[in-house]
Amino acid sequence: MAFSRSIAFSVILLLCFINGNLCFYLPGVAPQDFQKGDILQVKVNKLTSTKTQLPYTYYSLPYCAPEKILDSAENLGEVLRGDRIENSRYVFKMREPQMCNIVCKLKLDAKTAKAFKEKIDDEYRVNMILDNLPLVVPIKRLDQDSTVYQLGFHVGLKGQYTGSKEEKYFIHNHLAFTVKYHRDSLTESARIVGFEVKPFSAKHEYEGKWEEKTRLTTCDPHTKHTVVNSNTPQEVEQGKEIIFTYDVEFQESDVKWASRWDAYLLMNDDQIHWFSIVNSLMIVLFLSGMVAMIMLRTLYRDISKYNELETQEEAQEETGWKLVHGDVFRPPHNSDLLCVYVGTGVQFFGMILVTMLFAVLGFLSPSNRGGLMTAMLLLWVFMGLFAGYASARLYKMFKGSEWKKISLRTAVLFPASVSAIFFVLNGLIWGQKSSGAVPFGTMFALIFLWFGISVPLVFVGGYVGFRKPAIENPVKTNKIPRQIPEQAWYMNPAFSVLIGGILPFGAVFIELFFILTSIWLNQFYYIFGFLFLVFVILIITCAEITVVLCYFQLCSEDYLWWWRSYLTSGSSALYLFLYATFYFFTKLEITKLVSAILYFGYMFIASYAFFVVTGTIGFYACFWFTRLIYSSVKID
Repeated sequence: MAFSRSIAFSVILLLCFINGNLCFYLPGVAPQDFQKGDILQVKVNKLTSTKTQLPYTYYSLPYCAPEKILDSAENLGEVLRGDRIENSRYVFKMREPQMCNIVCKLKLDAKTAKAFKEKIDDEYRVNMILDNLPLVVPIKRLDQDSTVYQLGFHVGLKGQYTGSKEEKYFIHNHLAFTVKYHRDSLTESARIVGFEVKPFSAKHEYEGKWEEKTRLTTCDPHTKHTVVNSNTPQEVEQGKEIIFTYDVEFQESDVKWASRWDAYLLMNDDQIHWFSIVNSLMIVLFLSGMVAMIMLRTLYRDISKYNELETQEEAQEETGWKLVHGDVFRPPHNSDLLCVYVGTGVQFFGMILVTMLFAVLGFLSPSNRGGLMTAMLLLWVFMGLFAGYASARLYKMFKGSEWKKISLRTAVLFPASVSAIFFVLNGLIWGQKSSGAVPFGTMFALIFLWFGISVPLVFVGGYVGFRKPAIENPVKTNKIPRQIPEQAWYMNPAFSVLIGGILPFGAVFIELFFILTSIWLNQFYYIFGFLFLVFVILIITCAEITVVLCYFQLCSEDYLWWWRSYLTSGSSALYLFLYATFYFFTKLEITKLVSAILYFGYMFIASYAFFVVTGTIGFYACFWFTRLIYSSVKID
């Protein structure tokens, strides 16, 4: 029985690695059953815009508010994303259609009219949630017989009306909701599997004096389908009255609760993802061929030649990487900083690896808002243990003696530089009065995670790593450094470093497009299986290109490989930032200076983290390679 379960779980894991969305529901949130007539409370979330990238709370606009606004508890990731989930006046009864429900009436003054106009100009969308499902607008594709879903509906639109040449602002004040449910034929209970809306702009009219139960002449509450008898959209101008209304229709669906996110995550780009994988695999095969040729042919020949009994004359004619054996393990300049960056890279590598495994297994599905960011932060904090260990081990190999100093620098250097940028960006967001600004309570929580957990764990790891015996080099280091001969132009450090970053970036740039789209264009990213494969390919590519260029460098009798091995694969971060710049000018419509600063600030942080990770992968690959080849030859 246990054996069959393990086989079944292995099959599920294999499917996860191919297509991550199959695994979103393994540990998912428990479904909620509703009986006919049960109250359904719609919650409102932030207003979002791909033009400004600045989220705002729903009630930052003068929408109809309940008597008491209640905030839902948000996790750390949701707060950092700018989510602010609150209750609303949109209340449904399960499987009981409601037509032409009046929410409230609002008279615009100069301030409120301006607020709506600004949000319409910036193409803000309203986000709502029902039973943990986000509200979407279904849009039919004209070129294909399929439907795509847009997260949230636009606050309004801008355009000309009735032949007027002047552009005017119109608000979406009538919402036609569709709630899809899957019914259990035995218990008659139902589960919500879809939440859609069609927004309308309608200038409602009524007769007589306004009261709460006033009947509108522009829509009929007794119809079975949405009917708005107004051919005039609702204009946004000072002094205008806006009546907010909604319909709700319930549709039975064959979609089961476990599959309700499939329509939201539907993507027609699987072929592009496979093309990305094939493209990356071709790069890996090319590099693997070069490494195999070096390791199995050239190195084997070199080692055989070096280990032969040589005459004195033959020894004097010796050339190649063996000549620098007395300097190859000489500690580099600024070795302390290298130890710090290697330790930080180990910390990030562990965080990314475990996060991806969690995502592939379905623990970090889009239904768990903020879960991905929360997991990454917590894992980064706890991976401080391995950061301290890695930096202390390398530091001791370089004959360092002050492990506390190196541990402190490892715990502080990267987070401090990122925090400085983050505080500046957060100040800009706060100045725009956006909900994306991190509150002081959350800021305190982040500082506590850093100094209360991460820093002590780095010191624990540093203590354990320093207590271990120092790593012994396979060859002894000469007291006097050997002079490095003049190098060919193509072995110039700057040139080889820049060349080394191209292939690792080339292995990931297609998948990078989808990641940037999900972050900056407010779309779901869920193909974690593809992402994990791309990450594995990135590791192999970084390792192999660094080993190849390191071998060429040593053959040129240049033994300063420590920093160059880190920078070779780490330079792929430069191409990542350049691609992010290209993406900004070709795909985004950001016009505000603050929004542009936010984009480049956050992309700089992401590129910096990418540099640390890829650089560490390349460094360890080169470190293993040099120890391997110099331990394989006889040194007199």
